[in-house]
Amino acid sequence: MDHVVLTGDRPTGPLHLGHYFGSLANRLALQGTYPMYVLIADYQVITDRDLPGEIQRNITELLLDHLAVGLDPARVTIFRHSAIPELNQLLLPFLSLVSVAELRRNPTVKDEIAHSSQQAVNGLMFTYPVHQAADILFCKGTLVPVGKDQLPHLEMARLVARRFNERYGEIFPVPEAMLGERPLLGGLDGGKMSKSRGNAIPLRATEDETAALIRRARTDSERLITFDEEGRPEVANLLTLASLCLGRPQRELADEIGYGGAAALKRLVTDAVNEFLGPIRARRREHTEAEAHAVLEEGNRRARERAITTLDEVREAMRF
Repeated sequence: MDHVVLTGDRPTGPLHLGHYFGSLANRLALQGTYPMYVLIADYQVITDRDLPGEIQRNITELLLDHLAVGLDPARVTIFRHSAIPELNQLLLPFLSLVSVAELRRNPTVKDEIAHSSQQAVNGLMFTYPVHQAADILFCKGTLVPVGKDQLPHLEMARLVARRFNERYGEIFPVPEAMLGERPLLGGLDGGKMSKSRGNAIPLRATEDETAALIRRARTDSERLITFDEEGRPEVANLLTLASLCLGRPQRELADEIGYGGAAALKRLVTDAVNEFLGPIRARRREHTEAEAHAVLEEGNRRARERAITTLDEVREAMRF
């Protein structure tokens, strides 16, 4: 089967190592194999906050992060929500295909609401999964690299595709999830790694900034370092971070540290992360903001062509 890949990020802050191992590595592996669309989801920034913040600066930094990790604009279409009105018009017919009860049950929305900075949940947050269905289906996306926490959103896109096809005729493929094989990376405070929770290591962090972040990471008081995900989750998370950066098993690294305690563990993790981020930092210095904006302008043009075609098909199928 020839796939079309859809993935993306919200421009709420810098991309971090959780993004890299959770999704960016998959994008790098897939680019050139299948057509790929990478969405900068600027409209979705206001799902869980009242103001978008430094939206233009965040978009520029996000573009530079994408180029720094090695995404090739010649093989990948990078675009932003607000530049593609036809994509967002798909939200209206798609909303008619799902019930309020189905929206209320979405566990990812419940989690996002719990960590929202808003005083009250807005309608965009409530319909967030259907908006993501439009993101996936506008380009006839069939393969969506996601983390396990995003599977309910993808299931909504699958539901919308099936119901549209049943009601109006076969237009959309039913997308599939592509789950990463790498272990889930937690935040430095023991929670979920997140830009908004301030517990992540940004890809653009300097060596000194990286070291300072890891020094503050939560561990425990035991001198002997062991890999025990249930009994010692914070230590296990740091070992996993080093493991991902070095390509070595967690238990092997734990045995190497032995009775060195938290200080030795953090030194190892700091060295591993800085070595891993070195080439990414170097590539980032090679790209200019003007180059990033040109990449986005061309990506917007290509994505909008695709969205116009899909919206025309939808209108025809619905006899509009």
